[in-house]
Amino acid sequence: MQAIKVLPKGQITLPKNVRERLGIDVGDPLILEEKNNEIILKKTKTILDYAGILPNLGISIDKMIEKATVEAANDYK
Repeated sequence: MQAIKVLPKGQITLPKNVRERLGIDVGDPLILEEKNNEIILKKTKTILDYAGILPNLGISIDKMIEKATVEAANDYK
């Protein structure tokens, strides 16, 4: 167990040895879960992690991301 601090903007730094052991790199998405008054961080995947194993839908990954981004932005209007 390691102690970390919450910075003024709510940010935390994951210790290097933890990031290396769990394979967490800059920009990797994490999920924050609250459970029994505890915070649990879990590494998750993005659509890019599935590139090459998904069936060919006739659209590139970049176009899928662009379309999803536009649709998500429209949900908040």
